[in-house]
Amino acid sequence: MTEVSTLLTGRGLLESPHIHGGRLYFSDWSAGEVVAVDLSGRSEVVARVASLPLCTEWLPDGRLLIVSSAEGRLLSRESDGSLVTYADLGAPGWNDIVVDDRANAYVNRIGFAPMSGEDVRPGFVHLVTPDGAVREVADDLAFPNGMTMTVDGSTLIVADSYRHQLVAFTVDPDGSLSGRRVWADLGEGAPDGICVDAENAVWYADVPNRRCVRVAEGGTVLRTVSLDRGAFACALGGRTLFVTAARWQGMTGGELVAPGSGQVLTVPVEVPAP
Repeated sequence: MTEVSTLLTGRGLLESPHIHGGRLYFSDWSAGEVVAVDLSGRSEVVARVASLPLCTEWLPDGRLLIVSSAEGRLLSRESDGSLVTYADLGAPGWNDIVVDDRANAYVNRIGFAPMSGEDVRPGFVHLVTPDGAVREVADDLAFPNGMTMTVDGSTLIVADSYRHQLVAFTVDPDGSLSGRRVWADLGEGAPDGICVDAENAVWYADVPNRRCVRVAEGGTVLRTVSLDRGAFACALGGRTLFVTAARWQGMTGGELVAPGSGQVLTVPVEVPAP
């Protein structure tokens, strides 16, 4: 039986987990908070941004980038805790973000408003370079969700939730994306947040199927961790998989998740983080 432990509970819709400085950082979309928690379960709120989605990533210089979707801005958290505009993204609707070792930030955008029942329109990936310039580098993603980089930074992988695929792009020297291909067809899998391990396998969180799944390039399933609630995102720290999970109530209802059902879970794994 898979050993699943609870690190933190009583939260809302939790997403965007990242290990930094020995702590796990995640976003509580319901509360509009970015939270840090240590391995003993002690937590603190490090930023408040009224945005849904509310995703984060770290720059190589140690600043935290926060996607303020509602404002169409990318914010940076400075050393004094203040939030300043890092880049103007334009219209609202932005979702996940990943940053490479050259400080290029990739931010994806959903092409429709799913919570208002709009018809599906393809979304995009934009590149934000260190000088703050923003440009589109990929399109035609039905529902762009979690993103990650392979260990060597040569490939960007995007979860397309509605097409049940992980889609890969080669990262060109100028940050552009090329060589689009299906990295893994997931069958009935609905990938949300994703992360890569030291063997370049991808863990994807799956809300409707209430699980996290490790897959190899090509789609071979290597391991499945079943949960009692939807898995929204995952991150690796050493040989531990951190999962943000909650009880999903649907896109067009009132509360997206059952209040207080958000948890941070931990699972031991054999293959560590890169």
